[in-house]
Amino acid sequence: MRGEEEIVYTKVLLVGLDTGEDPEFEHSMEELKSLAEAAWKEVTGIITQRMPAANQTFYIGAGKVEEVRDYAAECDAEEVIFDNALTPSQMRNLGRELKLTVLDRTNLILDIFALRARTREAKLQVETARLQYILPRLVGMRENLSRQGGTGGSMSNKGAGETKLELDRRKIEHRISELRKELEEVSQARATMRKKRSRSRIPKVALVGYTNAGKSTILNHMIQLYGEKKEKSVLEKDMLFATLDTNVRCIRPEKKTSADRVVDNRPFFLADTVGFINKLPHGLVKAFRSTLEEVRYADLIIQVVDFSDEHYRRHMEVTDETLEELQAGDVPRIVVYNKADKTDMEHLPRKKERQIYMAAAQNCGMEELTEMITECVYADRVEREFLIPYDKGNIVSYFLTNATVLSQEYRDDGIWMRVCCHKTDIDQLANDYVLDLPTEEK
Repeated sequence: MRGEEEIVYTKVLLVGLDTGEDPEFEHSMEELKSLAEAAWKEVTGIITQRMPAANQTFYIGAGKVEEVRDYAAECDAEEVIFDNALTPSQMRNLGRELKLTVLDRTNLILDIFALRARTREAKLQVETARLQYILPRLVGMRENLSRQGGTGGSMSNKGAGETKLELDRRKIEHRISELRKELEEVSQARATMRKKRSRSRIPKVALVGYTNAGKSTILNHMIQLYGEKKEKSVLEKDMLFATLDTNVRCIRPEKKTSADRVVDNRPFFLADTVGFINKLPHGLVKAFRSTLEEVRYADLIIQVVDFSDEHYRRHMEVTDETLEELQAGDVPRIVVYNKADKTDMEHLPRKKERQIYMAAAQNCGMEELTEMITECVYADRVEREFLIPYDKGNIVSYFLTNATVLSQEYRDDGIWMRVCCHKTDIDQLANDYVLDLPTEEK
């Protein structure tokens, strides 16, 4: 993240069109302002227009274009940002009339992602999405190049402008192809890591939700409480899209006896994913698909909601829509209503089935959430007693690492253990050493 002293803010003017179809139009404009600020831009003014439909030429009305131009000059704006996606021709026409850099919501989000990208994978994904966005807009970028036809009315020769356009198009398409190959390599490496985690039988849990809902805060508190490496915290900031990378940490909740001896061993992998937002560009979702596959392959999704935001229900809808697009809509889910301390709700945390009202920033509800997670991901575990021969130390080692060993004794004829583990572990490893098979399973 840039240091404050290095930031040079760009003055921008925001423009929105209210067609009456979006009941959350005002909220959308507020969100656009937050997005601009997240991209280190200073919002100098906001102009809106009410029309039944977008103008095909300028998106807004021709008269409103003049108002935008005059207001931009008055407040020294360097860029004009529109709330919705603009067509290539609309962007070209607006740029010509306003004599300023014109961005739409998609372009702005791409800028933010470019600022936040830190890992090689994130940078590749952002560049891919940006080039896919630029490709259909090349005509506008090259409109100043003349197109000279062939002699005698012949159309066989292309002019300088078209030649340059085609050259740029081929360069971009070639670069996109290169990026996809690199991303495929990274994706395969991620898939290999995911397979290793799957072989360990440790459940996989993914934090998802609207941007700035508190996912990274929850992950960091989990790391501080139960993480294997306390220094492995992730960036946590009150800002849209503060983090882009999917960070996976191993969480090992602990329950202690009076002798302060750890007896619970129900670890899980917890992944923090990129936040969602209304009108998130499809190209970005597609580019980040390999990263977001952590959600698709999760055993449990923790949907984090900013309960203090009056538009939280819409944010939940956006999350649901994005999860469906990622083919993760059927993954079991716990809903976390975070930042409940900023509302009039008292006596936190509150639990109700697979929902919890809490305040992660205040470390309120973290233990309760952890308990809910372990209960969900370990619901298919069973308790059994084993008498394992001393020459089967690999089985003992496996249970100590991947199960909850409730008690253990060294006896003359082997190691006696009472274990909470997956039934498949018993079938594959220790079925011959079970002592207490319940009557209903005999």
